[in-house]
Amino acid sequence: MKKRVYAVLFVLAILIPLGLLSESPAWGEWDSEYYKEVLGFIPKGIQNANSINSPLGDYTLSGTNSIAGYYLSAFVGIVILFMLFFILMKIFKSGTRNEQSS
Repeated sequence: MKKRVYAVLFVLAILIPLGLLSESPAWGEWDSEYYKEVLGFIPKGIQNANSINSPLGDYTLSGTNSIAGYYLSAFVGIVILFMLFFILMKIFKSGTRNEQSS
């Protein structure tokens, strides 16, 4: 089962740059003008979000091209998710062991 999950994640990470071929923005990655066009206004939270600086904003890193930025973003995201699930797994496993020993 683990090998299948790793294989699927690997394939998805390889396919990430395909999003660069599309002229439409990815879901949830709309700029302020898109909201204004579709909704007729820019939600207040979206206006405030423009001031947030991200280390990999727009999937780019200074000195790299967009495809390398996409791969780096995918790798960072996958590592963060694996770490999160690993920590949660440890927490839940230790909790079930404590309950069984009581």
